[in-house]
Amino acid sequence: MIGLVDGNNFFVSCERVFDPSLEGKPVAVLSNNDGCCVSRSNEFKAMGIAMGTPYFQLRPYIQSYGLVLRSSNYELYGDLSRRIMETLGYFSPKVEQYSIDEAFIHPQLPDGANWEDFGRRIRSTILQWVGIPCGIGFAPTKTLAKIANHIGKKLPSGVFVMPDDRGEVLSKVPVDDVWGVGRRVAPKLQRMGIRTALDLARRNDVDMLHRFNVQMQRTVLELQGVKCIEEENPDELSKSITCSRSFGHPVTDFNDLAESVAAYAAKAAEKLRKEGQFASGANVYFSLYPEYGNKALDGGFTSTTVVFDVPLDDTGRIIAALSPKLRSIFIPGRRYKKSGVIFFGLEAADSPRQMDMFQTKEPRKSKLYQAVDVVNHYLGKGTVFTLAEGIQRPWQMKREHLTPCYTTRWNELLQVK
Repeated sequence: MIGLVDGNNFFVSCERVFDPSLEGKPVAVLSNNDGCCVSRSNEFKAMGIAMGTPYFQLRPYIQSYGLVLRSSNYELYGDLSRRIMETLGYFSPKVEQYSIDEAFIHPQLPDGANWEDFGRRIRSTILQWVGIPCGIGFAPTKTLAKIANHIGKKLPSGVFVMPDDRGEVLSKVPVDDVWGVGRRVAPKLQRMGIRTALDLARRNDVDMLHRFNVQMQRTVLELQGVKCIEEENPDELSKSITCSRSFGHPVTDFNDLAESVAAYAAKAAEKLRKEGQFASGANVYFSLYPEYGNKALDGGFTSTTVVFDVPLDDTGRIIAALSPKLRSIFIPGRRYKKSGVIFFGLEAADSPRQMDMFQTKEPRKSKLYQAVDVVNHYLGKGTVFTLAEGIQRPWQMKREHLTPCYTTRWNELLQVK
């Protein structure tokens, strides 16, 4: 059996862990730059407010409806997610994190074990240790576990075990709710008379391969109870590493753009070191707003590619290599909405490499920034950083309703009075 553990209204639940006064209130967490709702409490959903509703449409109703809105606190959510994954490790030898709030688990229970009791034990432990309510579904395959989880989240116990005879369960699941069936594909299936998960499970997998693709064939087989989606290897190294953000307001100053690139390069370099990898180079880009004045100008991107003299994981040397190239992609007078850094040509620190016969340097792990990573781990992110990343950072994304990072910053620890 495979289990899928999913945090209920995860971002909202994270906010409620440290602010119990939010219980029972209509709460929503906003996207980057406080754009729109990306997580809603059950009370918020009951008011008929759809996912993705823009903040400006909600603003007039905050007081009259008692709405509580919070900015996305990814540092807090990421830390609580990590704690959930560590807790799951006590119950399963394999924990396969699928997203920030979801994980597939592969428990090894003896024959005849009570899976529902096992799921309840996991759920109560996560609630006690981390404070996040979860839904748990068990089934023979990942696709079926997704369906079981969706059902379990609506039950008082929070747990659902897919029965051996699953025809009745699948007959109640619309085909567009099946994992692996996209919005574009669902209408095609419905025109073929496939309206439920059971209808899809009864189709011939080879026929669906020819009509659609291998993904559809795997979905059919998974619904039939045949494992087709392989486990991801948690030790597999990244092929590229990206860090980018939208700005809190249109940016026109070159120095602000340069600061953002340095900050994103530092964040990506930290991940490089965490994986024990070096980057051979980086793509840097700026995203432009369209202009509608006297002279209309299209939006778009300006970008440049920088190849390092030697593969690097050193934040300072990476920033030093990128900074001189930024002027070439800066267009004065334009408004910028986003910047980003993409590291490419990644290679493990211990992998064999063919050196250039004229190359006098070779990749070396940065001891300085390894020490910086340790300091930031224990004292909070951003405790030590390069001056090139800026101090005020006026370009950062807008988060007017941001709560403290209770678990990762010493100066933001919860105070009990």
